[in-house]
Order: sequence, then C-alpha cells, then structure tokens
Amino acid sequence: MVIEPAPRSSIDPADVARFSAIAAEWWNPRGKFAPLHRFNPVRLAFIREEAVRHFGLEVGGRTPFTGLRLLDIGCGGGLLCEPMARLGFSVTGVDASERNIAVASTHAAEVGVTIDYRAGTVEGLLAADEPAFDVILNMEVVEHVADPGAFLRDCVRLLKPGGLMVVATLNRTVASLALAKFGAEYVLRWLPRGTHDWNKFLKPSEIQRFLAGADVVLEGPFGVLYDPLSGQWSLGSDTRMNYMMTIARPRTDLID
Repeated sequence: MVIEPAPRSSIDPADVARFSAIAAEWWNPRGKFAPLHRFNPVRLAFIREEAVRHFGLEVGGRTPFTGLRLLDIGCGGGLLCEPMARLGFSVTGVDASERNIAVASTHAAEVGVTIDYRAGTVEGLLAADEPAFDVILNMEVVEHVADPGAFLRDCVRLLKPGGLMVVATLNRTVASLALAKFGAEYVLRWLPRGTHDWNKFLKPSEIQRFLAGADVVLEGPFGVLYDPLSGQWSLGSDTRMNYMMTIARPRTDLID
C-alpha cells in the first residue's frame, strides 16, 4: 500500500535516495547495515523492557504484546518490525523509500511473518486519518528528516493516549563527530560515506524543546555504548554518542 504524502513533508529526498541505493543490503549481517545488526540486540531489549514496564504486562509468555498496535517509522528493511511482530504486536512499518519497503515485504513473506508494510510518511498517515498506535518506534530516523521538530510532533499525534514512543538517535557532540561520523564512515568504513550529516544530530535538550508544548512525558536520555574489544553494544550513562529516550502520552481516562 502506498500512502500519498501530505503537502508538507519532513522527508529529506537526498537521504531517501541514499538509503534506497543500498536497500538490497538490509538483511546482510556483514553488509552495509552490519552496524545495525550489531546494534539490534540492545535496541530490542530496551524496547521490550520499556513496553512491558509501561503497559504493566507479564513477561512470561512469548507474545506479551498481543492486542497492541505498533508503528515503526523509517522501518528500512524491517530489522525491528519482524522481531516486534514475533512478540505479538500488530506491526505497521512505514518508510519513505519504496525500495526499502519492497525488501522488507519480500523478507517478511519468506520467513512467514505478517507485517503491514507501506511506502509513505508520517504526514501521509495523518492525512489518511490512520488510527493511533499503542507504540511508535522512531529509531535512527529523526537525524535524517528535514524538520525534526515537526516530525516529532506529528509522531506524537499518531500515538494513542497511554501510548509509548521510543526515540533513538545520535548526539551532536565532538565525540560523535570524531567517532560516529568520521570514524564510522571514513576510518572503520562501517557505513557508506555521507550516511550521516553531523549538523543534523540532535542533543537530548533539543528533543525536549521540540516537544515542550506537547502533552507528553519524556524519560532519558539513556546512553548506548559500543565496546570495540567485544564488538557489543550496551546501555550506559554516557550519552555523548548514541542515546534513546521514551515519550509517553498520558491516559485521558486518568485525567480528572
């Protein structure tokens, strides 16, 4: 299904084209998206733990999130959509790149996972009056959009009262310029050159400022650290590079 974008769009066409050009690499753990494959376990654990805590769910079953709708914005090839669907979520994956959606849809069909994949934008979902979601994943996307403030506020509009959004992005610091930009793209060559624009990295205070007028509760930032010796990622207190935040909408039935 293709969602027509609204007249105002937060997408950056250059970034969409850049990721479309390497769309076939999404499911290759040693390819151009290898860093995301290494990053995925800590992202998945964080999302699962935060959602279980937020919704007060039991953790014993294999599908604790049955009955909840999840939206993965900028879903790429589906690296998060598929495990979320296996945990019981009814998953919708949206990406501005039709090539990404084609790759994601093909892989989901091959492994027998049902996911509602759509080529489109947040603005397109709003224009189509899409029902709100219980959980929204906003992972490594906001640093690629043209207007991050409007993008985040539009995402909140798609979140149900009582819902939870998880944001992951890169901090705009000297450390991230040296390591996440030049180190990852030019020295280690983990990512194609030009993948990131350091000037578009966001400080946690900027995300808080963008959502200052919204009826939401923010928690974090939670630092995400990389150990070059073990090759593993983990949560920590250092937010100079990667970090995650949670954004919750209060439940309207609890308001007097």
